[in-house]
Amino acid sequence: MNMAVWARGGVAGMYQGLIPWAWIEASTKGGVLLFTASEIETAGIGMGVSPATAGLLGGMGGGIAQAYATMGFTTCMKTVEITRHKEAAVGVERSTFQVFMDIYRREGIKGINKGVNAVAVRQCTNWGSRMGFARLAESMIRNVRGKGEKDSLGAMDKILASSIGGALATWNQPIEVVRVEVDAIDGKTTANANRPAKLTILNTLGFIYKENGIKGLYRGVTPRIGLGIWQTICMVSFADYVKAWKLTALTGLKRVSQGS
Repeated sequence: MNMAVWARGGVAGMYQGLIPWAWIEASTKGGVLLFTASEIETAGIGMGVSPATAGLLGGMGGGIAQAYATMGFTTCMKTVEITRHKEAAVGVERSTFQVFMDIYRREGIKGINKGVNAVAVRQCTNWGSRMGFARLAESMIRNVRGKGEKDSLGAMDKILASSIGGALATWNQPIEVVRVEVDAIDGKTTANANRPAKLTILNTLGFIYKENGIKGLYRGVTPRIGLGIWQTICMVSFADYVKAWKLTALTGLKRVSQGS
């Protein structure tokens, strides 16, 4: 797949849909995630639940919110850009808006948000697991270092905790594989006679398992471990410092960062 994309567009082909749609998606979904997760996590800790449980609930809520609020439309627009570049390679010139409207006329709002339910399940389990495991790892590191629940951790300890959370959160790789299968528009992918005509999360899981077994459900998990670690460091450890800095700037009070 990567070689085919490279042959069609070179370096630029590897970044199809980056500007502006991937930028818009990254900024909006990040903002929605951080705001929603932070509010839920703070409320949970205020109600007396453990940091790990609060992180789990915050991540789940934030993941669901970002999926339905931003990712359906922006993922569709990235698909539009990729489709437009494929057509241009064979001499068909259409604007982004023309390709988008073609999808809308054929499939309506459901077509624009194709696969968004699978994305919501993925993001819910992604961020619930990442934040929950990261907060649990922080608590375990505190115990090892003889610190109390409200004692802060150093930067390297927080990065270690986020790395553990990001790696463990890839247990849900089958959901990501399902999302890719649901979104697939390649003729070679859809030509399989055993592939269900109308894909749902459950029948797609069954299809992939019958075709490729457990290995098929976890294809691509190794690079995703690296991605999960990096994203969790950014959205948990770094975000804690940003929230603490912002609170200090607004109130003049020094406060221990969330979960630390």
